[in-house]
Amino acid sequence: MPAGISSSRDEGPGKRCEQGSAAAAKNQRTDASRDQQQRQRTREQMPAEISSNGEGQIIEIEINPFVDQWEKEEQFPAHHVFKILGQAGMLGVNKPIEYGGMGLDFSYSIAIAEELGNIHCGGIPMAIGVQADMATPALTRFGSDELKRQFLAPTIAGDLVACLGVSESGAGSDVASIKTKAVRNGDDYIINGSKMWITNGCQADWMCLLANTSTGPPHKNKSLICLPMKSPGVHVTKKIDKMGMKSSDTAQIFFEDVRVPSKYLIGEEGMGFIYQMLQFQEERMWGAANVLTPMEKIIQETVDYTRNRKIFNQPVLDNQIVHYRLAELSTEVELLRSLLHRTVGLYIDGNDVTKLASMAKLKAGRLARELSDSCLQFWGGMGFTNEVFVSRFYRDSRLVSIGAGADEVMLSIICKYMGILPSKK
Repeated sequence: MPAGISSSRDEGPGKRCEQGSAAAAKNQRTDASRDQQQRQRTREQMPAEISSNGEGQIIEIEINPFVDQWEKEEQFPAHHVFKILGQAGMLGVNKPIEYGGMGLDFSYSIAIAEELGNIHCGGIPMAIGVQADMATPALTRFGSDELKRQFLAPTIAGDLVACLGVSESGAGSDVASIKTKAVRNGDDYIINGSKMWITNGCQADWMCLLANTSTGPPHKNKSLICLPMKSPGVHVTKKIDKMGMKSSDTAQIFFEDVRVPSKYLIGEEGMGFIYQMLQFQEERMWGAANVLTPMEKIIQETVDYTRNRKIFNQPVLDNQIVHYRLAELSTEVELLRSLLHRTVGLYIDGNDVTKLASMAKLKAGRLARELSDSCLQFWGGMGFTNEVFVSRFYRDSRLVSIGAGADEVMLSIICKYMGILPSKK
């Protein structure tokens, strides 16, 4: 008989219901207490350089004063910024100590992601996320010691800029459909194909590349390979002009008979699809965490603006539709935070969080769109200018519902785990 269900015939449904409710309440209190303790422990144990105050100083001194310039130039100096972050220990908090990391758990990366939301744009935090938590998880978990010393350690130090090569012009969320090939030739791989939408692609020193290494089933014929971007045959052909995330360079890249040593293979050949799905889990949680702080900031800035902006002889904020809507949005942000922290806690404990991470990613993208649209409306004409943060977030945050798996893919994953996704005919 399943645990938690009494076999006593003397206890009626009411008694069992009371026990179940009490147990559920106790579990909720335990979970809430654990989350609170975990967040407090994260802050207390984090070194001063990357605590909220220390990281805030780096952001306010080394990044935010230059954001407007980098947005206009449509690129930020990744090597310069990453070196500063690497020296502060911010690019490897959950990576092994022997490779320059701090050996902490993933909740510390999530704390960093939330703090990076204080940067006055979305492009730079996204680029940092690729460097620290999207291009390197598989290398960290499955790469050889030699590979980690050659690529991971300098990436954590900020000496190398990393990018992740998964998407292609004809295969975005449908990862299984990628066409790029890496064919064995003696002790090397010969790589041909292309990648699209590559964050950091114009400045990267190496790519975590997903390529087909055999002709087998699409979920078993792929491998992850560390690809030096200065290799002969690598062509960065285009910096893509985007509607948002302006300060982050995004590239289209072609590979023409690129030769890399077979020892640059991450883990086992044919396991690349599985490895990338694992990387996506951390990317999706990281993305959800990164929008929390700017959403809070936009709500508060909207409160301040509408309190001072008068229409028909009263503050805009005094209109019930305005202050009620802001209360609703603030509630939604806290609900997303709770879902995310629960997901991260379960992930750290070794649980499969595919469903919850997909839910958090889905909710983050939709809430970012909903919140930025609602708040921008309350700014009136000023919201339609480039002079306020809400309009930049409105453009930047649109990517959250597209990158790392579109909303529709998240819904399909959730349906699959619920057992309600129709089988393919």
